[in-house]
Order: sequence, then structure tokens, then C-alpha cells
Amino acid sequence: MSADILLAVLWIGLTLYALFGGADFGGGLWDLLAGGSERGRPQRELIEHSIGPVWEANHVWLIFVITLFWTAFPAAFAPFAATLYIPLTLAALGIIARGAAFAFRKVSDRLWQRRLFGAAFAFSSVVTPFFLGATLGAVASGRVPVGIDAGDIWTSWWNPTSVTTGLIAVGACAYLAAVYLTADARRAGSTALAEAFRLRALITGLALGALTLAGFPVLRADAPALFDGLVGTALPLVITSVAAGVLSLGLLVARRYLLVRLTAAIAVTAVLWAWGVAQYPVMLPGLTVDGAAASPSVLTPVLWVLGIGSVLLVPSLVYLYSVFQRSPQR
Repeated sequence: MSADILLAVLWIGLTLYALFGGADFGGGLWDLLAGGSERGRPQRELIEHSIGPVWEANHVWLIFVITLFWTAFPAAFAPFAATLYIPLTLAALGIIARGAAFAFRKVSDRLWQRRLFGAAFAFSSVVTPFFLGATLGAVASGRVPVGIDAGDIWTSWWNPTSVTTGLIAVGACAYLAAVYLTADARRAGSTALAEAFRLRALITGLALGALTLAGFPVLRADAPALFDGLVGTALPLVITSVAAGVLSLGLLVARRYLLVRLTAAIAVTAVLWAWGVAQYPVMLPGLTVDGAAASPSVLTPVLWVLGIGSVLLVPSLVYLYSVFQRSPQR
């Protein structure tokens, strides 16, 4: 029972990182596509204003997920880290490069420096979610076997399922960022920017939906066990994601920028939880949640620490996000 609770908490942390940290990565993609120095300045300033106060705080969820994973499920974490150390290392380097470039660009006063750091920020914002998505695809397709040296360090994450998952991760980040930025632009009083990001959200949403649907034949051929779970026990969540995605497009057309944030988040959340439900109770091939879990002497204190820590962390993060979502005139 404790293992299932901790797995659910881990999945909540992963979901929050996808929704908040993912939107930050997507902002980097739109920074890349904003245009030249002068033409793209308003978009880049909006992106910096939106993610600047919270981009470091959003990585709390990634740290939380990794820490909880190795503490509560060490038998699964060890082969996971050993098999996928290449994409995990590349993702970590991308996070570091992205943060450093974002900070250095803000304090650079020369155009060539701003361009250099801006390119590094944007490039890292694209490749990092790809590698993170590829690691998820490796686990979902059953390519991380039990055993420290049992998995292939290349084909485990460079395969049809992992590449598709990586591309979907990049698309989801871009979509969330565009959706969030429409409301931020309108709150800042810029109708032109709101319209620009609304168009990007519509195009990205359609492309993401098409890519997700195209991924089902890939899963059926490359990861049949996962495919069976998605069209079986997880089918209600798949339908929820599709419905929320379609509704989001309608809300974008109607310019309901605040409400579409909720439906877009539901669409992405439902995909993540559909994967979890489809694979449960298997964590790795031949290894269930109970088999991967640490002993009760570890799980019970972890539950207590999570409960006590959440009393401090959750209100602090809610206050942080609420402060920077207020209108400038307040």
C-alpha cells in the first residue's frame, strides 16, 4: 500500500514538472523562433518576464521525482540510471546550459553575446525535453531490463517508441508554453502578442494531436504491451486527453485564454497518467511496484517526510506562482 501511494506521489511530481518545467522549455523554443533581434524583442521580453521568476523553482519537481524514485524504488532506479545514463546525462547538461545561458543573456550588454547565449538557451530548451521524453519511452517500451549491466545503452533510448516520445515531449512543451503565453500577453496589455501566441498554440496543438495519433501505430508495432494497456485499462484517460485537446483548440479560437490553460493541462496530464495506468503494476520487465519498492522501514519514514514537507512546500509554491500571475497594475 505504501509503495502504491509513493508511486502516485511520484507521478504527481512528474506531472507537475511536465506542466510547469515543460512550459519553460517550450518558452525556449519560441524564443528561438521569435525572429531577429529587433523584431523578436517583444516576444523574448514576454518569455523572459513569464519564466524568469519561476524557472528555477520549477526544477524542484524534477529533483523531487529523482530523489523519490531512488529512495522508494531502488531496484528499479539502479537499472534505469545504468541503462539510460547517456540521455539522462545529456538532459542534465541541457538543463545546466539552459540555465546558465538564460542568466548570462540577461546581463550581457553586447549583441553578439546576447545572440550566443540566446542560441544556447533555445537549443538546450529543445534537446532537453527530447532526451527526457526518450528516457520515458525507453521505460514504457520495456527496454530497461532488471540488472545493472543488462540493458543496451544505445538502443534502449534510440528506437521508434523513444524517438516518438521525445518528439511528443518537445511538442507538448511548445504547446503548453504558447497557451500560457497568450494569457500572459493579454494580462500585459499586448493584444498583438496574445494573437501571435494564440496562432502558435493552434498550430502546435494541431501538430501535437497529429503526432500523438501517429504514435499509436508505432506503439502497436514497437511496444505492443504498452499499446494494449492504452487501448484497454487506460482508454478512458486517452479519451479524456483527446477531448481536452479538442476543447482546448476551440477555446483558443474563442480566445478564452485563462480557461484553455486548464484544458491544455488536462490534455497533457491525461497522457502521462494513461501511460502509468497502462503499465501498472509493472515498473520494468519482470519487476512490479512491490518488487521494486524499498523495505517498509524506508517507505514509512518517506511518507512522513513527504507529508511534513508538503505543508511547507506547497503553500510556498502556490504563493510564488500567484504573485507573478497578478496583473501589472495591481
